[in-house]
Amino acid sequence: MLASLSSVNRAIVSCARCPRLRAYCRRVAREKKRAFRDWEYWGKPVPGFGDPRARLLVVGLAPAAHGANRTGRMFTGDSSGAWLYEALHRYGFASQAASRARDDGLELTDCYIVAAVRCAPPGNKPSRTELGRCRPFLAAELRLLSRRRVVVTLGRVAHESWLKASGWWTTLAPRQRPPFAHGAVATLPDGTRLISSYHPSRQNTNTGKLTRAMWHTVFRRVRQILMDVDAETAR
Repeated sequence: MLASLSSVNRAIVSCARCPRLRAYCRRVAREKKRAFRDWEYWGKPVPGFGDPRARLLVVGLAPAAHGANRTGRMFTGDSSGAWLYEALHRYGFASQAASRARDDGLELTDCYIVAAVRCAPPGNKPSRTELGRCRPFLAAELRLLSRRRVVVTLGRVAHESWLKASGWWTTLAPRQRPPFAHGAVATLPDGTRLISSYHPSRQNTNTGKLTRAMWHTVFRRVRQILMDVDAETAR
């Protein structure tokens, strides 16, 4: 069993369990995008990022081909990351609102970011087998992030991946599993609050399926929950 987040991250970066994903990430890193032709792409599985003592866990789908697969840090260097870090900064979880490179000085406070899959998948669609191969990394992170109180899942795949990695998928009867719906809040038997959200992908943000107001409401709710936890602890 991996004993620290550092050891989990090393195992993630060196993982070669999914040949299709590894080949795709290497090809993208080699061919690059014209706008990033001067970059040396990361091109490897992307580890989690954030505060080891975090009470907020954000679960995404996978690195973007020219985002985290390029920069080597979750949600860094693409439009989804721009939405995420702006919101995290607004509500006090990130030191800055922009995410350009893994050495840009951005730090997270009380927040940790992970994903259902750690390699960029073609078409942003990992297979069920690839999700299963990657899930032990998420399960290991959940064991080590013992202070988490709120989980935000970005998209249905991330939502179900977290339920499976945390054990609730099998522990709860199907009718008791929290369904995915934007803005839905569920309380798990251990007290964890689960909030589901549409993913801030261009497909959702450019079409208006996810608006900035809807997005901010999710993280404002997170902040209020944690403030309530603090108030309860202080009594």
